[in-house]
Amino acid sequence: MEIINILWRNIKWRFQNPISILLTIIQPLIWLILYSSIAKESMKNISGSNYTTFILPGIMVLVTLACCSSGGYINFIMKSNGSFYRILIAPVKRSSIILGQMLEVVLVSFIEIAIMLVLSIFLSVRIASGFIGLILMLPLIFLTAFFMSGLSYAISLCLPNEAIYETIMNLIVLSIFFTSTALFPMDSISGGLKIAVMINPFTHIINSLRSLLLVTSIDWQNLLLVTVVFICLCSISFVLAFRRLRKETVN
Repeated sequence: MEIINILWRNIKWRFQNPISILLTIIQPLIWLILYSSIAKESMKNISGSNYTTFILPGIMVLVTLACCSSGGYINFIMKSNGSFYRILIAPVKRSSIILGQMLEVVLVSFIEIAIMLVLSIFLSVRIASGFIGLILMLPLIFLTAFFMSGLSYAISLCLPNEAIYETIMNLIVLSIFFTSTALFPMDSISGGLKIAVMINPFTHIINSLRSLLLVTSIDWQNLLLVTVVFICLCSISFVLAFRRLRKETVN
């Protein structure tokens, strides 16, 4: 019940400030619509398919990362109006505080990705693996959002103001995005960059989502492996957020 109350509180704030949703989805939409339209001819031989469909998984991950980054701002807003400290002294479990805020970001991520999927239909994007593939995308998106929201939450509690937070999160998000297969297939990357791309866990999320979009058969073994890896990462990010919040309580 505590988690639901905090979740609902953050959702009300989010929809009272819809600009926070618009800002996190505008840039990915520009990438999806403009970049795919401009680059699709030159990238046709590389991707071997509809380029819009090819980059859609990377843009979905970008939306999720941007949304989760915006979630960290809530801590700074709560600190400025004093509600952050009122929650800390309230008889509420620290885990409930974190989960309520993280799940709100996850929910908004799903809303934004749903909007993007609907718009992508008008760009001739189809899910080759069908309804089952669509359902299998949900846990991948959930794990991506949960991991990044926990990391963003922990980072926001480590920094003194939102200006520094924004700079660091932009650096993290762009680094993750451009050292992945979001825009280019693995075969077209070589050297040290290829190593960086291969060790980037989001590369494998993107590849799994892309496989569900482009291939009719489902690689269950790869999906299971990626899911297990991200469950571990989610656990780590939650522990980091929990420990950081405990330090706030002590201070």
